[in-house]
Amino acid sequence: MAYVTKEGLEKMKAELEQLETVERPKVTQQIADARDKGDLSENAEYDAAKEAQGLLEMKISKLKDLIATSKVIDESQLDISKVSILTTVRLMNKATKKEQVFTLVPDNESDLKAGKISVNTPIAKGLLGKKVGELADITLPNGNKLSFEVLEISL
Repeated sequence: MAYVTKEGLEKMKAELEQLETVERPKVTQQIADARDKGDLSENAEYDAAKEAQGLLEMKISKLKDLIATSKVIDESQLDISKVSILTTVRLMNKATKKEQVFTLVPDNESDLKAGKISVNTPIAKGLLGKKVGELADITLPNGNKLSFEVLEISL
């Protein structure tokens, strides 16, 4: 089961509709066009179109499975007394003395430019469960260590 926000689920459904109603017919047409060019045994366009079709169908299938098994997170049930998924946390980087703000989101909704980090990243994992005033000492995969003080938790 994957946890998603309501917006994340809507985004997946929109992508699925795009793939099924726009991309699938486009690939089908490419296959038909390539087939019309004659000998399929030496037709690179046909092979490429068939491969694209296979990849597209696999993506559609995975997206359908993800939508079917996703559980929408009810934001009204979130506890903001500690860092958890969908909370926004304001931190003080103890080394640089700079503040940083992150929102912890499901994997498929992460967007670093927007300050949204996957709940499965090392930083997020180190922050989970922390309360305002607590320190989070985090070791990154490259061995570097970061220390953050939790200043504020909000939705």
